[in-house]
Amino acid sequence: MKGPCEGLLRHSSDNRNDRELEGFQSALQTCDFHTTSRGASQAPPGPACPACGPPGPPLRAAAGAGGDLPAGRYVGAQRVGPGSSAARCLILFLLETGSISVLGSEDATTCHIVVLRHTGTGATCLTHCDGSDTQAEVPLILKSLKSLSGCGQDGRLEVHLVGGFNDDRQLSQKLTSQLLSEFDRQEDDIHLVTFCVTELNDREENENHFPVICGIAVNIKTAEIFRASFPERGPEEELRSARSLTGGPMINIYDAKTEQLHIGPYFWMPFPHVDFWLQQDDKQLLENLSTSPLAEPPHFVPNIRSTLMFLKKYPFPGNSLFPGNRALLYKKNEGGLWEKISSPGS
Repeated sequence: MKGPCEGLLRHSSDNRNDRELEGFQSALQTCDFHTTSRGASQAPPGPACPACGPPGPPLRAAAGAGGDLPAGRYVGAQRVGPGSSAARCLILFLLETGSISVLGSEDATTCHIVVLRHTGTGATCLTHCDGSDTQAEVPLILKSLKSLSGCGQDGRLEVHLVGGFNDDRQLSQKLTSQLLSEFDRQEDDIHLVTFCVTELNDREENENHFPVICGIAVNIKTAEIFRASFPERGPEEELRSARSLTGGPMINIYDAKTEQLHIGPYFWMPFPHVDFWLQQDDKQLLENLSTSPLAEPPHFVPNIRSTLMFLKKYPFPGNSLFPGNRALLYKKNEGGLWEKISSPGS
């Protein structure tokens, strides 16, 4: 049984939106910012995905995707930032940024991926929200984008929401409502263009529910948004994952003006009972450290175990990870790979 988003990857003119949006009707009615429901006869100008109605570029299936989804693109690019093991990072890009053309996130089960873009300047922000502090994160996303672009030019702010499913604990539904509510609270006129979340991103198999789309990417030059997965996870993955697992707040790790990744310096307290968790088998880690055990990708448990080992090795990051309390800096080389560079003052 395929979910609404899955069907819309092939049939964007489907008119079943009244039934499928029923579960979100009350949340949508609280939103004063412009929305485009899937199957709408007219979509606002600018990029849109089939989950919301034509026109616009499609959400494309990643190569090797299961089910009867159409063949599509596998993003052969390095991911910088968000993912289920590195949530609560946000990435900001200017349209004229030369070394980056695609940014994205994956492994969103109950989490939601948020893309905010100003159509005039092309400034784009992507983040991976887990519901830990949505009230503080949405204003931060908006403030960060506006500080980068100024947003004084012609154009408008457009937001795309993708992720979540009908999970047993209804964490996805809660996060969807939180994001809609917080974007509605903002003074700026924000247009909701893509709404492929929770019930609209759900598929059922053997009486269990799973998300249809777990990862997306956005081409910052063309504004195309498509379904994606990533072969690389960017520099210092264990370090970034450790910060996330210890409850670090949302931060921006990319400087669009210098085109550099700034990682750290971070601080955390020793992870509680880390030895106990490392002694548990994979099933126990999956059931206790995931919000959606049945929906996690195969690499979830190995990544969690690796992160726990990292936290055991570095209970206090300090000078051992950040000499001189300076950030770790990375920049893309001519071959397109992230290369570590000297920190200021080193």
